[in-house]
Amino acid sequence: MSDDAKPLTHFDAQGRAHMVDVGAKPETAREAVALGRVEMQAETLAAIARGDTAKGDVLAVARLAAIMGAKRTGELIPLCHPLPLTHVGVEFATERPGTLWIRVTARTVGRTGVEMEALTGVQAAALTVYDMCKAIDRGMLLGGAWLARKSGGRSGLFEHPQAATLAPPEGLAWA
Repeated sequence: MSDDAKPLTHFDAQGRAHMVDVGAKPETAREAVALGRVEMQAETLAAIARGDTAKGDVLAVARLAAIMGAKRTGELIPLCHPLPLTHVGVEFATERPGTLWIRVTARTVGRTGVEMEALTGVQAAALTVYDMCKAIDRGMLLGGAWLARKSGGRSGLFEHPQAATLAPPEGLAWA
């Protein structure tokens, strides 16, 4: 480990995985914003926009999946603490010809951050889009999920150092 590297908190002194004890940490307001995208055929994105898929309103179901995924992160990721989320916001934007952007904002007041909840929400939404549209486009690519921003806690504000190159183009309509 280099001198400036931080130790991995999910391993004890013997190298065994463990859940971090956050009991002594103060409760603070915490927020995380994660982004991701699904690449698809232009016709698939058009069908989603029209609400013209066999399984119904893709974005409404994906929004619910993102919220449910964020709420259940502690059950899915082995060493995550279950958190009382105070807010999960889910937004979508389209970029032509065939990119659907997903943005999830998670908030809590607690002793540990909500980065994993925001990221899990993005992934749950992307997987739901794939599931609902795979009959018309099995070649969709799910990817590009990343933590854009987080605030609160001892480490304070984090903004991804490559945000300008990773972020969706300016001017997209988020809804």
